[in-house]
Amino acid sequence: MSNLKELKNRIASVKSTQKITSAMKMVAASRFRKAQDAVEQARPYAERMERVIGSLLDDPGAAESAPPLLIGTGTEDCHLIVAMTSDRGLCGGFNSSITRETRRQITALQGMGKTVKLLCIGRKARDQLKGEFADIIVETHENIGRAGIDYSEAQAIGRQILEMFEAGEFDVCTVIYNKFVSAMTQIVTRHPLIPVIMDEGEE
Repeated sequence: MSNLKELKNRIASVKSTQKITSAMKMVAASRFRKAQDAVEQARPYAERMERVIGSLLDDPGAAESAPPLLIGTGTEDCHLIVAMTSDRGLCGGFNSSITRETRRQITALQGMGKTVKLLCIGRKARDQLKGEFADIIVETHENIGRAGIDYSEAQAIGRQILEMFEAGEFDVCTVIYNKFVSAMTQIVTRHPLIPVIMDEGEE
């Protein structure tokens, strides 16, 4: 009799848990949809901005008049890598794919005798890379986008990178992140930020 009662209690407990997880799934789906919409809405502006910058570089006199932010310092001795991950896990290979590519880039650059600095966006970037590269981590930014995507957060990071560049702390800046394709597919992308390098065939 006691076994039957325990079994009924267990069934009731499982059903209760099922209701909770179902509600959490609905909330997560709603948040994901909002984030996806924000990404898809912002992408055309980013792509158009890249084309505008590319057209500036196509000007024959650009090399003489363009600011160092566009054409670089003329040397590639010191590299700043910006690794963009999340703060939390339980998302498959989302974070590990970024840190794996970051690790590969750092190792390759150091093998060529370059100085490398690392700016971590997201707690997972720091946690997964500090074992090997703690001495080159400049700073870690956490909780980005937690309360919603906000330009001021990106502006603060951009200002830090700009100030570092103007202070001569690096020559080349590269951002490593996952480019969103779908909920199941993200492509690890290595994007040159400073100087601007347009992809071959891009207008």
